[in-house]
Amino acid sequence: MATLGLTEYKDASPEVRAVYDDIMATRKTDWVNNYWKVLAHHAPTLRRMWANAKEVMGPGALDPLAKELIYIAVSVTNGCDYCIASHGAAARAKGMTAEQYSELVAIIGPARQTRAWDPDSRLDLSVFARAEPGRRSRAAALARARRAPPRSGRLPRPARPAGGGRRRAAGRLRGTRYGARRIGHPGRPAGHG
Repeated sequence: MATLGLTEYKDASPEVRAVYDDIMATRKTDWVNNYWKVLAHHAPTLRRMWANAKEVMGPGALDPLAKELIYIAVSVTNGCDYCIASHGAAARAKGMTAEQYSELVAIIGPARQTRAWDPDSRLDLSVFARAEPGRRSRAAALARARRAPPRSGRLPRPARPAGGGRRRAAGRLRGTRYGARRIGHPGRPAGHG
């Protein structure tokens, strides 16, 4: 992420300085962390990301500490050490105790391991739909979808290109749970797999 370097306040454009000033005023601090300094290379992205963070992490139905704890849990799952450290510091500043942190860690571990017990997500989700009788829920729809016969592991054939002609893909694709990946021999160019 830091391949472009950090944009310090003294080197920033007026537009970036305005965002930095808002960050410091909102967070009641006299510095801006490195995440924002990296984004500052493109002022519209910095402005958009800060506006989004300011909105979702600002006042709402969840208290500020709960939001930071959620952010830590997601950061652990995403494997973002910088985010864990940054939001860990913010959570401590908002009153997170050592006991709360220990309990958070105790929750994150089993939550991450749960997926290993059912890698194909074939558990019956309809039990969650029963909580509200008479109402169709997303869980019920997911349960119906899960009962469908398993796919062969292949992706559906792509639609033919406009114009009716046939074109071959640049390489063979192999289906995975989250999309497709190119396969082939490491010593050969793509398409010769």
